Amino acid sequence: MRLLLTISLALWLTVAQAESVRVLVQNSPLAGSQYYALGEFWQQIKLGDALELIREPDNKHDRNAIRVEWQGHKLGYVPRAENRAVASAMDAGDKLSARVSSLSDNKNPWRRVAFEVFVEL
Repeated sequence: MRLLLTISLALWLTVAQAESVRVLVQNSPLAGSQYYALGEFWQQIKLGDALELIREPDNKHDRNAIRVEWQGHKLGYVPRAENRAVASAMDAGDKLSARVSSLSDNKNPWRRVAFEVFVEL
């Protein structure tokens, strides 16, 4: 019981001191990177780099499409199989952020970059 109280107090103090709290929503591979700017900027992208999520509700291939950009350069998309919840959150006005969570020089483009999506509370 004492451990639970200590953890609860530590969490409360962390939340009280922070301007916002980030909750991890998903960790996904970057889809379509072989078609966009990833190769051009590969050497510059670092773990933890911020990514911008841009909703594309008029995308003719996927009404839930979310483009992923790094420093204004299109790198790819949130995978179609994993974009519905993020698209709904963006459409509802939730504040989301994303960052690079892993990098690999794997030849398979689906294994080169993974990213995390957070909701800001």
